[in-house]
Amino acid sequence: MNDTEFHLADNAALLVIDVQKGFDDAPFWGPRNTPAAEANIAALMDAWEATGRPLVLVRHTSVNPGSVLAAGHPGHAFKDFVEERGGRAALRIDKTVNSSFYGTPDLAEWLTAQGVGQLVVAGIQTNMCVETTARMAGNLGYDVLVPLDATHTFDLSAGPQGPALTAEQLATATAVNLQGGGFARVTTTQALLAAAPAPATA
Repeated sequence: MNDTEFHLADNAALLVIDVQKGFDDAPFWGPRNTPAAEANIAALMDAWEATGRPLVLVRHTSVNPGSVLAAGHPGHAFKDFVEERGGRAALRIDKTVNSSFYGTPDLAEWLTAQGVGQLVVAGIQTNMCVETTARMAGNLGYDVLVPLDATHTFDLSAGPQGPALTAEQLATATAVNLQGGGFARVTTTQALLAAAPAPATA
């Protein structure tokens, strides 16, 4: 991870992606990584509220009726700590695919209207919606920061006869893909919190 110093813009937007109750269903998803992810996401949300930076909440609505993330399923709801902190969210997006840029309302349109050029991307799953959103944001020209310890994912296989990777291996691959590929800078929650104090007022 890259913990070198960076400038956090006064209007850097924090995207909290798919932190929903359905991801607590361990029998459905299997083993996960980063036990502190939720605490780190909460700390970032608190810092964004304290400094007046914009918060964007993104929620996945699965088109599969059997999914724990389908509309109407209890798992579709945000986790309690997100809902408790989400009252001041500047934008709430619903999506049915991996990228937060393909949701409603339109994220890019809102960012442009607000003059936001820097994004901090956190949430679930590291190698799915977080990585896809960060890749697309990088392609669109945003300055993207990903605190890897404020994300988590699950072990994944390509099928009964296919290869398998642990959640930690997948997270490492995401970090390499994003930073090595020039899509985003991978950092930590602590580095962002250190950079987050509100700018001095005149």
